[in-house]
Amino acid sequence: MARAVAELSVDIGRRVALLFDRRGRVVTVSVGDAADTPVPPRFGEVTSRLAGLRLIHTHLRPGGLSPSDLTALFLHRLDAMVAFEIGVNAKGDTELGQAHFAQIAPPTSQEEDWIVEPPCSVRELERQDVAERIRALEEELARSHGAREGGRSSEERAILVGLETGEGSFEAESRLIELTELTRSAGGRVAGQSLQHRPAADPKTIVGRGKLQELVSLAYHEDADLLVFDRELSPAQAREIEAFTRLKILDRTQVILDIFAQNARGRETQVQVELAQLHYQLTRLAGRGQRMSRLGGGIGTRGPGETKLEVDRRRVRDRIVALKAEVGSISRQRAETRKNRRRSATPLIALVGYTNAGKSTLFNAISKANALARNRLFATLRPTTREGWLPELGEWGGRVLYTDTVGFIRDLPDDLRNAFRATLEELHDADLLLHVVDAAEPGAPSRVEAVNRILDDLNLDPPRYVVLNKADRADQQVLEELEERYRAASISATTGSGLDHLKSALARQLERREPPKHAAAALSGPPADPQVQGRADRIRQ
Repeated sequence: MARAVAELSVDIGRRVALLFDRRGRVVTVSVGDAADTPVPPRFGEVTSRLAGLRLIHTHLRPGGLSPSDLTALFLHRLDAMVAFEIGVNAKGDTELGQAHFAQIAPPTSQEEDWIVEPPCSVRELERQDVAERIRALEEELARSHGAREGGRSSEERAILVGLETGEGSFEAESRLIELTELTRSAGGRVAGQSLQHRPAADPKTIVGRGKLQELVSLAYHEDADLLVFDRELSPAQAREIEAFTRLKILDRTQVILDIFAQNARGRETQVQVELAQLHYQLTRLAGRGQRMSRLGGGIGTRGPGETKLEVDRRRVRDRIVALKAEVGSISRQRAETRKNRRRSATPLIALVGYTNAGKSTLFNAISKANALARNRLFATLRPTTREGWLPELGEWGGRVLYTDTVGFIRDLPDDLRNAFRATLEELHDADLLLHVVDAAEPGAPSRVEAVNRILDDLNLDPPRYVVLNKADRADQQVLEELEERYRAASISATTGSGLDHLKSALARQLERREPPKHAAAALSGPPADPQVQGRADRIRQ
């Protein structure tokens, strides 16, 4: 076979490659380098850690296995990679030169990704029991995988991928730290990280093919099966990266959507999360599934019909229409609830801020509520309203309402923002937005700006007051700078430190606020009794 392929390669002046399965059958014949050879998805057994294919190809010039040969060996998990040199003697006959043999290195090997044997003749290679070597490699890979599986939990192991294009290393690293928390909140385990510095993102693969090869190697050695990118990928980019690495690919938006889906409680939140997921998936249906058969058959239905992709898209669109109608119904129900609440003329303070800043913990502390509070991103999705008291607020008798809302994050996906329209409408009726900031986490100003951008996009009128949470864990110098910068109060929702001062500050903020129009309207008619009349007069004043 080697001699026949060598003569063919000399005749056409090009490299020729063959793919063999483990029974010795030729699967593919191609012209070009090993990297150009189309490799089927899988030919090995179900339990096999290798592809079940060995690639044999010619080299027209002397030299060992090229970097592209070894990369193809590793990326495709081939059983073996063989290249043999060919030449022409003085008589014009084709001659076989040295043969070069390589296999993937098991994780326990001292080699990095592959083991390259010393050159030998084709006859010497033929005498070796290559099948036995492949079986031994499979056993070693299975042992290593079994040992790692024994120490693994149900969490997926992920490699995080960041990209810095000129915004600064601190900003890029902070995004990776945030992606770590997102992955942890989604139930994954971070096995490794990689930050790529480029002038601009690669239009096809974001980080470039060279970096993708490094990521595949890192994932192999860290037993990871997932790559998570710190920015949203286009459908074409996700398909290109997945085809190249043969790993599961997620972007930041998918991780956030997954967290929302895990934490969704109640029909209202579940509807909004499903709507956001369908909006995201609608443009990513192409390429999912190998069957693209057309529907049709019978009188009046012959012809091309609909492809499976078109059917899937139509079903998704129909579901989106139904969910939008349900979200609209939820929005109307909330509007009625707010209308009833406005009649009471009780001030409403909405807690807003970056996710995991401690809003729910503070909400429980100042309203004596028992809302869910966890050290997880987006633990709160459904707004919760409870009654509280501000003793220094005489105009309303000290009674106020607190609302705990969903946390924000930088570059909040538009689909999520649109889906949570009914929830975020609560903020428009607030008398004061209490902006909770995690003072113990580095980079607080950038998170404050991210939240303010989202609030500005929502065209919110209520005034904002900043409170610095987790003061007991923050650096005092940084805390003082933040207090001066935002004219903010410092508290610790966990220990209760500074809460009395915060309540006094909230009372002062509400007193500066003009009485809401809905409060005056609610009390504009003939009062039911003198006490209500006196309260209305105070509000008007």
